[in-house]
Amino acid sequence: MNVTILTVGTMGDVRPFVALGIGLKQAGHGVVLATGTNFEKFVTEHGLSFAPMQADFQAIIQSDEGKELLRGSPIAAYRALRTTMPALVRRILDDSWSAAQGADCLIFHPKVVGGWDIAASLGIPAFESLYFPMLVPTSQFPFPILPFRNLGGSLNRLSYRLNSLLTAPLRKTVDRWRIEVLEQTERSRPGKARGESNPVLHAFSPNVIEPPNDWPATVHTTGFWFLDEPAYTPPPQLVAFLESGPPPVYVGFGSMASQEPEEVSRLVVEAIRNTGNRGLLATGWGGIGPVEASDDLFCVDAVSHDWLFPRMSAVVHHGGAGTTAAGLRAGKSSAICPYTADQPYWGRVVADLGVGPRPIPQRRLTPERLARAIEQATGDLAMRGRAERMGERIRSENGVARAVEIVESTVDRSGAA
Repeated sequence: MNVTILTVGTMGDVRPFVALGIGLKQAGHGVVLATGTNFEKFVTEHGLSFAPMQADFQAIIQSDEGKELLRGSPIAAYRALRTTMPALVRRILDDSWSAAQGADCLIFHPKVVGGWDIAASLGIPAFESLYFPMLVPTSQFPFPILPFRNLGGSLNRLSYRLNSLLTAPLRKTVDRWRIEVLEQTERSRPGKARGESNPVLHAFSPNVIEPPNDWPATVHTTGFWFLDEPAYTPPPQLVAFLESGPPPVYVGFGSMASQEPEEVSRLVVEAIRNTGNRGLLATGWGGIGPVEASDDLFCVDAVSHDWLFPRMSAVVHHGGAGTTAAGLRAGKSSAICPYTADQPYWGRVVADLGVGPRPIPQRRLTPERLARAIEQATGDLAMRGRAERMGERIRSENGVARAVEIVESTVDRSGAA
């Protein structure tokens, strides 16, 4: 079976799909992963065939417009929907169509808004896949980007209509592309609502988010898709720092770019030192500015979370799904400081599980608030115990293997391969 995987975004949107691609390849299937050209080396180094998409979200995030979007500016969001996004979506659609040729099965991130249309045009089974429960309506909790834990059964389900509203400004671009390229006038989205008859792969742990009992049988919660890299070799200076004292607190904001990275660095360093902890700071794509190394502080650009987090006393991060999953699997308490999108949701999930303090939005981040969160994450023995037990449960799962089983059985039943 030949499988094409389509995903776009930041590293957090690509890494889990690379893990799935490796699992499919190890099961004997051909895999092509299509994503932004800035991830070509990352994909090919893991032994997968690469198909390019002209969609460099890293460059977008690091632009002035992208930084405004991360700050939650409605003006920037409106401007992007009118100017940047239509051309970007058209390029993604064209590149996705090209990458899908010859596929027997399609697996796609919802940012690839033409995924169902492509699968229908090719006559192949498809799976919409995400590490966040926003695709399928349920009466048990509301659309997770909303800042509410429960609106009540009918309102919870109704709130998922926001999903269609979020992509509505781009529908003209998708409709025009479908007519021009696929020569189809009707949208290919089976079922009355997304997910009710569409196969969905949820790449998160059922121990972290319990699957609602009103999701249909075509919706699968597999466990997180971890990309393990046992051959990872850390920098010698990092190893020396870790061995020179007690486990430090990790602080990193992943792919998020800040308009004032030096100020964020100052704030973080002050908070860590006020708690008496050592700190390891990850600069990522510009969320934190560089910090001069000292006996109690070490700064890295990027490092394998799977290797690093078990060696930390606690982790502080932005709440991206991948970083959250890595912290949970390591059994460490997590203090989440979200920017946007699904990050506030993951902050609530971690706090509700009792494995981390209440989230601190980036706009409300101060040395005092961060210091209190670090003290709780490192000093609350009950919280640390819950985090350790959660880590044990997650480490017992194999989300990639479960997803491969589901893909294989679904395609077999369809008779497509």
